[in-house]
Formats: sequence, C-alpha cells, structure tokens
Amino acid sequence: MSARLTRRRIARALAVALPGAAVSAAAAAPASATGGTHRLHPTAVKPNLPAGQSNPLIASGVSVGGLVALYRSSGTGPAARNTGAPAGSPELYIDPAQFPGAALPAGVTLTEAQAMNALARIGENLASVGLGYDDVISMRVFLDNPPAAASADYTGWNRAYRQYFANIDLVNGAVVPVPLGSAPPAPPLVANRARPSRTTIEVASLPVAGWLVEVEVEAVIR
Repeated sequence: MSARLTRRRIARALAVALPGAAVSAAAAAPASATGGTHRLHPTAVKPNLPAGQSNPLIASGVSVGGLVALYRSSGTGPAARNTGAPAGSPELYIDPAQFPGAALPAGVTLTEAQAMNALARIGENLASVGLGYDDVISMRVFLDNPPAAASADYTGWNRAYRQYFANIDLVNGAVVPVPLGSAPPAPPLVANRARPSRTTIEVASLPVAGWLVEVEVEAVIR
C-alpha cells in the first residue's frame, strides 16, 4: 500500500470519526499560508510564511498534523566528483557535471559550488524513497569557513539554495530567475515553490576533510 493511499484512507476515516472536520491530504497542504494561531487537521501540513512577501527565502515555521508521515535524511555533503583535485581539498567537491572541467564561472564560490553538489545529493536521497524537493518542510545546514576566510559564505550558500528551493512567486506562480555567482539571474536548476523552515549554522569543522557544506532535511510522505 502506498504512503499516499494510506494518508487518503486516514483522511476518509477521520471524516467519519470527526464530521465536518475532514480535509483531504492534498487540500491540506496549501501553496501559501499565513501565520498566527490555527487549528490543524491531523493530516495537514501548513507553512507559516512571512506576511506580505511573494518570494520569501524560508518559512518561519511549519505546522504538521499528528498523522503526517515524515522522512528525515542523514546529514549529506557534496560528493567527491572532481577526481583531479587533491584529496581533502574543497575543490575535490566541485561536481564537473554541474561545472564542466570543474572550472567555476565568475563569482561562483567554493561554498556555492559545494552546496549545489550537496543539494543534488539530497535530491538523490529523496528520490530513493519516492520523494522530491517539493516535499521538504524543514532543513538544517552546517557551513565551514572557506580556506583563509574569516566566516562562512552565507551568500554563496543562499544562491545555491535558491537553485533548488523558494524560486516560484507565490502570488503569480511565475518562476523567479536566480543568479549563479555574479552572472545575471537565469532560470533555476529546479523550479520549486517549497520554502522549508531552515536553520543555518557556522561550524569549526565538518566530518569529511574538504567539506564546506552539510545538509539534512525533513520531508513529508504524502
């Protein structure tokens, strides 16, 4: 029995047990939601989005009904795809499939390139259990300082994040172009309206030598 079918049956059962309170699993996950106190159906997923913004970066939080099934990924970093780079170097984690020859275009930072690699791996992780980027409701990010930098590269991380998340205007539904490095904004790698709640933490080191980025996500099994 599929997870989606299971949730539909739960919703139907609740409709009988709780007359007038039932909401379908699909309808319970609105594209946009406002903040404030709200009653939550047991199969609902309701993001709390910043008011007055058509293209916010993240949600302020996400309410999840008690009968919603969740998938939590392990921490995932970039894959060592640039085999010509020295072992343990940040450059080892530039993906030549994303950047031919592992050459970074103007303005693209090592953190940005590694983040795009790591988020692609997150996509593979989600796909392995039948989920996608649009199912993600929460994210935790760990950033290490690039070599010789005094602090983590939050700007590069956010550019990479917008390639996969929070790049559809919630008012008009249009895909919002995003920049890659210093290039003019262009269509994102993955058009996705999802805006997970998110925490980004600067750390002293990560578990794999050369990693600048590690990401874990929580996703809804619909």
